[in-house]
Amino acid sequence: MKTLVCIECPRGCKLEVTRREGKILVSGNRCPRGQGYAERELVNPSRTLTTTVKTSFADFPLLPVRTDGEVPLDSIPALMERINTVQVSRRLLPGDVVMPQLPGTHVALIATAAMTALDTPASGE
Repeated sequence: MKTLVCIECPRGCKLEVTRREGKILVSGNRCPRGQGYAERELVNPSRTLTTTVKTSFADFPLLPVRTDGEVPLDSIPALMERINTVQVSRRLLPGDVVMPQLPGTHVALIATAAMTALDTPASGE
């Protein structure tokens, strides 16, 4: 038996999940989405990955990014190794693609912030 907290809706149901005779049995869910969440979590857990990448701009050294879909949970360490090698050299807006396809996935890495130049105060201010 495995205990999970469902994240499919705001209720946060505590799910009890067991496998019996090749079937996944779920209890504790107060809506039908809990069943699907528990099955996915047992068979192929995945997450949206959020992190930052380096930039070549002194006024914006790190850019927040996220995947535009979920990636397998066990692939995150290898994906982070690859993402940590990225350096953005042009100013991006939210939704702009940083990497069109993460290795081994069909998921893109996208910017989540606007890299607008920061206004620098005039001398003496």
